[in-house]
Formats: sequence, C-alpha cells, structure tokens
Amino acid sequence: MSNSTQRPYLTIVIPARNEEERLPESLAQIADFLRQQPFPSEVIVVENGSTDNTSGVVEAFQAQVAPEDPYTVRLLHSRPGKGAAVKEGMLAGRGEYLFICDADLSMPIQELRKFLPPAIDPTRYDIAIASREIPGAVRYDEPVYRHIMGRVFNFIVRMLVIPDIADTQCGFKLFSQAAAQAIFPAQTIDGWGFDIEVLYIARQQGFRLQEVPIHWYYKENSRVNPIRDTINMLREVFKVRHNGQKGLYDHVQSPVHDGLDELAI
Repeated sequence: MSNSTQRPYLTIVIPARNEEERLPESLAQIADFLRQQPFPSEVIVVENGSTDNTSGVVEAFQAQVAPEDPYTVRLLHSRPGKGAAVKEGMLAGRGEYLFICDADLSMPIQELRKFLPPAIDPTRYDIAIASREIPGAVRYDEPVYRHIMGRVFNFIVRMLVIPDIADTQCGFKLFSQAAAQAIFPAQTIDGWGFDIEVLYIARQQGFRLQEVPIHWYYKENSRVNPIRDTINMLREVFKVRHNGQKGLYDHVQSPVHDGLDELAI
C-alpha cells in the first residue's frame, strides 16, 4: 500500500517560524529515524509567520520523499505563534499518536521511542511529555541563568495551575489521537504558554499523563527570548487560571480509554 494512503501510526508536528537554516538537517534526521521504524508515519511542518524560506525548504524536502519511504511530509500554514502552529498541526494529524517536536531537535529524535509503546503502556497513559527535570533526565550546555529562570517559572506554574508536573515547557510531547482531538479544540493560547493550557485541560478532563526523562541539548539560537517571552508566558499562566475558574474548559470531551491497548506495536 502507498505511504500516502496508509493511515499513519505516528504523526510528528513541527512548528516552524524562520527555520530555513535548521530544518534541512532536522528533517533529514527525522527521515532517517522514520525509515528504521516498523510503522507508517507522517511529518507535518506548520509554518507560522516566517519571513525567510521556511516553506521552500519544506517543499524541497517533500520532493525528495520516495514512494517506498514509510512516511509522508505535509506543509501547513497558521497564524503567528507557536501555540497556533501546534494546534493547526495536531488537529490535522491522522496518526494514532501525535508528537510535538521542536525544529531544533534539542532532544535527539531517537529518544522518541521512549514515548511510544511498548516503552509507554497505552492502557495506563494518554499523554507522554518530555522532562528535563525528573530522575534520568540530562541537560547539556544550558547556561545557568536559563536553568534558574526555568525553575522559577515552573514553580509559579505549579503554584497556580498545574501542581504536579516538573517540566511543562519542554517542546516534545506525545498525545493519543483521542486525547488530541478532545484537548486541542479547546486551546485558546497562540503563544509560548500553550503548553500550560493544553496540560491544564488534560488534567481537568482526567487524561492520564506520564513524564519521560530525556537527554536535552541547549541550542544557542533558541527562538525563546528569556525576558520578553517569560513575561508573556506569565500573563498566559494567569489567563489559564482565570479561564479555568470561569469554567471555559469544562465543555471539553471526556477521555476515551477503551481500546488504547490495541495501538501497541
């Protein structure tokens, strides 16, 4: 069966704004990884407000996908904002599992196996998120000030909205199809704080979550502005808390657990 007609087991969603320099290498690494897997996959790159040749890079990569490759590549567009791009890609994804993946691959793509069955028991968990903080995680080359800022931000998140997650902001997260289709329609935040909102919705609605320790490498050309984006994310933390108190997330669908064990490969 053609890779374009098979339903993918895995969808990888990559939000990409001005990523023409990093995407070629990252897409090549992802493609090499997917060729080694025993299941069909799709890669969705969601361009969101780029002023460079991000779209052209993805289109060139699409042209290189061979009919026998076990993956397809799709290019979508969204309004500006990482959260907007992720929402667009997650709702368009057809995979049994959908994986949010930062374009810089600060987590080596080989670590993705930690998020899928049999490493994660699908009868016990609906969502698996990368953590740089729990036992087994390793950070490489991160400046001390960035780590301190991240821990202070996480302390605020735990105090105000999500008390039991050690690392909400790592950009690698996996959702079952059922969880994604229930959670992401209710997402309202387009910016960096979208992670907090979708995890808050997941907790509110009883979806089961596991943190996964990863090896994570700090990248010098990070798209996050430590001061400006932290201030914006703090505003978004309070927005999530306010929305939750007003019951704006209460209409989200109830979790569906039945049959998830059939997805294991």
